[in-house]
Amino acid sequence: MADIQHGLKRIVWKRIQDTIITDCRKSEIWKVLILDPFTTKLLSSCCKMSDLMSEKITIVEDLFKSREPVLEMKAIYFMTPTAKCVEAFIADFKHKPKYKAAYVYFTDYCPDDLFNNMKLHCAKYIRVCKEINMSFMPQEAQVFTCDNPKAFKSIYSPKSQDKKKTLETLADQLVTLCATLDEYPGVRYKKDNNMENAKTLAELVDSKLAEHYELDDSGKKKGKTQAQLLIVERGFDPVSPILHELTYQAMAYDLIDIQEDTYKYKSKDGSEKQALLNEDDMLWVKLRHKHIAEVSEQIPKMVKEISASKKQPDGKITMSNLAQMMKKMPSFRKQLTEKTVHLQLAEDCMQQFSNNVEKLCKAEQDLAVGADVDGVKVKDPMRTLLPVLLHPYSTYDKIRAVLLYIFSLSGTTDENLNKLIQHVKIEDEREFILNWKELGVPIITSPSFFSRKPTRRDRSQDQTYSLSRWTPVIKDVMEDAVENKLDTKEWPHQSECPAAWNGSGAVSARQKHKASTQDERRGGSRLIIFVIGGISFSEMRSAYEVTQAVKSCEVIIGSSHILTPTSLLDDIKALSNGPMETFTIEERSNA
Repeated sequence: MADIQHGLKRIVWKRIQDTIITDCRKSEIWKVLILDPFTTKLLSSCCKMSDLMSEKITIVEDLFKSREPVLEMKAIYFMTPTAKCVEAFIADFKHKPKYKAAYVYFTDYCPDDLFNNMKLHCAKYIRVCKEINMSFMPQEAQVFTCDNPKAFKSIYSPKSQDKKKTLETLADQLVTLCATLDEYPGVRYKKDNNMENAKTLAELVDSKLAEHYELDDSGKKKGKTQAQLLIVERGFDPVSPILHELTYQAMAYDLIDIQEDTYKYKSKDGSEKQALLNEDDMLWVKLRHKHIAEVSEQIPKMVKEISASKKQPDGKITMSNLAQMMKKMPSFRKQLTEKTVHLQLAEDCMQQFSNNVEKLCKAEQDLAVGADVDGVKVKDPMRTLLPVLLHPYSTYDKIRAVLLYIFSLSGTTDENLNKLIQHVKIEDEREFILNWKELGVPIITSPSFFSRKPTRRDRSQDQTYSLSRWTPVIKDVMEDAVENKLDTKEWPHQSECPAAWNGSGAVSARQKHKASTQDERRGGSRLIIFVIGGISFSEMRSAYEVTQAVKSCEVIIGSSHILTPTSLLDDIKALSNGPMETFTIEERSNA
């Protein structure tokens, strides 16, 4: 398990402390912190209000809302370098200053025209103006996003008008991730004859990294570090994001309506409750990658253990016993609440599972893996698919099964596809299936078409659950990269890594006996994977599993956003719609 204390959120918070907070400490006055929607989300992902209070930040305000002037206070502006943010900042000082002074911090490089405009109107109020290179969102200890679900449409819609601009922005965000991690990685990408996005993004990132480290503050040119960045497109593994996953986190986000990481449920007394599923909940961290069968078994045990520990061993009630129990009550209540949340969530998942998902899973696994549970090859995938189509499953579930059937054959005939579409009754919504071609995934094949499926790692000896036999393709890639086995024809180098890099072997000689925490792993190397077009929860899990197995290499995975099977299908269907208006980061967050 990743050491949460040293995960991405912790690194981001430390970076904010080393820049913004350190400058704050130089003055004793209480301050106001002003954020745009993106930086609000960024800060709330890695710190609490109490952390800010202890640094003499007394008020947190929204840059775009009207605010009362507080002339005796200094203001810290933490914002994205966009025209909208800079205009709002200038408005605070141009005619009548709202604050005593301004400390300005941008998440990324501020264009000269915006910077000059600020200087022109507010120069005498600005005490500090810095760019702190942090325009990504730390989602989990080993997962980041660019907080941009709309990038999917910009990159893959045939009607898109801002694809190049979107790739440029993603490249800038990736550079800030590398800068925050203090890494200068070698860059590689997955070669694809039909799609150019991974290559384009790799070129952009590589040149922007070179530029960034050329202009390093310290004046020294930074050399490459023990890190590798791999860029790949969503279409390279269409199976993983649409399968029904049975590990706790992936299953919950697929089957239960969890919005903004918030799980809403009814407690036993019928009252509405909600719980945040994030890394402050250590039980969630412990359970999220486990199979639902283990989770369902473990939680009731934990509840029993807590209840048992509350009872007095000798059964006598004395004043001192009571006092001890009273002291323990708050933490006892917290522990119990944590467990009951997961008891409820696991129960919800299991209910969905036994109602309809269980039967679906066998067919899905057979289609995805190409063999049944005994390892017997699936000769006729249509026989596997047919019972799913004849059963009253939801339209989305049927679409998912049809797609798995098509992927298993690397495409089907026009005639066959029409029959399938009629079966699922989506004659007017065939884009759910047809639009996968925009991702470079073959849907319709001609008789002469031949597609070579990637060879997969042999995992036949691995212990797995019969309904969880599929392994995300990205896990093969992670393991091959760590063992330095990636084929250079398939994964060309945009820029070389240091000669010593091979993920595990080259650094193992310097390892301590057991590198379990990320701090101890600092002697090792980092593998950063970026998937264009969204990542699934099972792919996120793979990063933790490989890190855990290898110890000497930390795997970090990221994308424009995190997907669920339903959100991906909706995005695929929407690719046919006309061009949408383009958003900048903070407008997007407002939308």
